[in-house]
Amino acid sequence: MAGIPWELKCPKAIGVKLTGRLNGWTSPKDIILEVAGILTVKGGTGAIVEYFGSGVEAVSATGMGTVCNMGAEIGATTSVFPFTESMHRYLVSTGRPEIADASRKFSHNLRADEGAKYDEVIEINLSELEPRINGPFTPDLMTPLVKFKDTAKEKEWPQDISACLIGSCTNSSYEDMTRAASLAKEAMAAGLKVKSDFIVTPGSEQIRATTERDGLLEIFRQAGGTILANACGPCIGQWARHDVKKGERNTIITSYNRNFTGRNDGNPATHGFVASPEIVTAMAFGGSTNFNPVTDTLTTPSGKPFKFTPPNGVELPARGFDT
Repeated sequence: MAGIPWELKCPKAIGVKLTGRLNGWTSPKDIILEVAGILTVKGGTGAIVEYFGSGVEAVSATGMGTVCNMGAEIGATTSVFPFTESMHRYLVSTGRPEIADASRKFSHNLRADEGAKYDEVIEINLSELEPRINGPFTPDLMTPLVKFKDTAKEKEWPQDISACLIGSCTNSSYEDMTRAASLAKEAMAAGLKVKSDFIVTPGSEQIRATTERDGLLEIFRQAGGTILANACGPCIGQWARHDVKKGERNTIITSYNRNFTGRNDGNPATHGFVASPEIVTAMAFGGSTNFNPVTDTLTTPSGKPFKFTPPNGVELPARGFDT
């Protein structure tokens, strides 16, 4: 239309080779938290990030969605996974069996070519990957959970966790919610309640209705949580906080995608951290950066020690999604 040549810069290709299998406390969220720690918020700029390797077969379709959702946090042009059977299961579960079957037949064209070359390759062994907590003030400041307690003390981050928030478009899949609910249910059975404000934001009306029907939201309520509307909410700053004043230093941990200064509550002194829904939920019961849910114990009302077992969840609802 302008009568001049139109040029598009060809993006680079960054390959992330996944091997092994996620287990225990580790979740798909930890994959992208690890990648963010390696590439930083600028490392994916002008690049397509392509995940490949035997490990992708063990990641759920919604887990892949979490990883690709946060590709924006490393500046990626886009992120992509090859077609897997978990995608077929998800399409069928969401009422799209024809698309599922057609994609399966066409799957040879929905994956990288054999011997594909990348400008950069990152290798992650999922069997060895441990939970991460990234932040504060940037999603690429990665700290392994095992080192978080000591790092928080060294950096003098506020120790008490004022709020723990799970959900949003990034991490409110059925798998996420069932794994988080398993921890809340276990803690309640021991007589524990959350010590931090615990806020749950369903990422869509479909997931809200389904998790309400299956009793997951009620588990969070009984644990002391607050269920918000299925909207962006605190993830984009729609959070009218009354527990801290603007300028007051405090710590929050979310399963959202971004934690830039003032992002969630408009308070530049809020130290926002990003982790998986499982870690965030467990931390709500600990209420402190000194608590490591994988290794530490909490004291129950009866005086007995309580230690979380690894979370367990369901990839897709057995009765399908409630629309």
